[in-house]
Amino acid sequence: MAEIKVPELAESITEGSIAQWVKKVGDRVEKGEFIVELETDKVNAEIISEEAGVLTQILAEEGDTVLVGQVIAVVEAGEGAAAAPAAAAPTEAAPAPAAPQAAPAPVAAAPVVEETSGERVVASPAARRLAREKGIDLAAVSPVDPQGRVRVQDVAAHGTAPAVAPAAAPTSVATSGGPVVFTPAANSDRVTIEKMSRRRQTIAKRLLEVKQSTAMLTTFNEIDMTNIMALRKRKQEEFVKANDIKLGFMSFFTKAVVAALKKYPYVNAQISGDEIHLNNFFDIGIAVSTEEGLVVPVVRDANSKNFAEIEKDIANLATKARDKKLGLNDMAGGSFTITNGGVFGSLMSTPIMNGTQAGILGMHSIVNRPVAVNGEVQIRPMMYVALSYDHRIIDGKDSVGFLKTVKELIENPEDLLLNS
Repeated sequence: MAEIKVPELAESITEGSIAQWVKKVGDRVEKGEFIVELETDKVNAEIISEEAGVLTQILAEEGDTVLVGQVIAVVEAGEGAAAAPAAAAPTEAAPAPAAPQAAPAPVAAAPVVEETSGERVVASPAARRLAREKGIDLAAVSPVDPQGRVRVQDVAAHGTAPAVAPAAAPTSVATSGGPVVFTPAANSDRVTIEKMSRRRQTIAKRLLEVKQSTAMLTTFNEIDMTNIMALRKRKQEEFVKANDIKLGFMSFFTKAVVAALKKYPYVNAQISGDEIHLNNFFDIGIAVSTEEGLVVPVVRDANSKNFAEIEKDIANLATKARDKKLGLNDMAGGSFTITNGGVFGSLMSTPIMNGTQAGILGMHSIVNRPVAVNGEVQIRPMMYVALSYDHRIIDGKDSVGFLKTVKELIENPEDLLLNS
């Protein structure tokens, strides 16, 4: 018999939540086979079986919080026989107790989500949680994903299960001499209650901590993207043939950021107690949007990598993030972050700093706008950029100078190549 325990992933991680079981009781499992997905504050981890056999017990359900070292399943030697049924009822029935004078009305049980199809439905952890909360059979949900993966949007669009009891009418509570307070009924369809995932709770907590523990300020500038767009278009085919990956804007901005960090080292620093730690490395975090929130994997030693290496690193990390394959090492230790709200159509924003870092660069949409060029009005592709920074260690002069350096290098990409 082998006990499946929650592994120790990192010193900072003490617990997690069961995202989904990929095996069910009675299934045959091989040594090293992935049987359960664990969601932690930082990453989703795949837990494997250390022995071959049959999964005979599942001791934690999907959505349960489990601690490091806790036993969550049992695998025993065998060939896939069905698990032993629950203990049978005693053969001798105990005398029936006297019936109470008035039996309480039965409490309606929460709807149980069952997958009625013969095969397990492929669904994201967030979709499974929402389906459980709404009492929806995942097999009945029609996914939009061409590969058949059920996402949380599909479950939300499917609607809720039939109510167990008629919905109570919303009530209005009047206070003497005060306004009427409208209180919707708990099971009213006017409000959808969705429990925050562990990842979303962690994101919310850390963003709030940054706002409360730093003197965050944001400065803005705009970049004329004409030259870099022309260079990218001119070199794209040659670049793809040589490197088997497209040349994007992110590698240019990463290179420009590294050059600006070298010129303004306090932007590449962090506060520890009453000390300022100036980082002599350039590990650049690239914000990636996933189904369960924003994650920031890190391009290591960006200063020593060429454009193709940076593009490949970013593409690989983005794929791992969306497939929930990021490891802790992929996200630890970044010194500065770049986020691109432009991919969602954002024209301008004030990005929030990442953890203990002192700065974050926000990229935005490229929009054709009239601008003055050598005394003439021309239509140019323009991008607003924003630098949010910790004013406790970065003065206005350095923040403005940093962003101006990024602007100048992007507008003159030949200079960027010389700084590489």
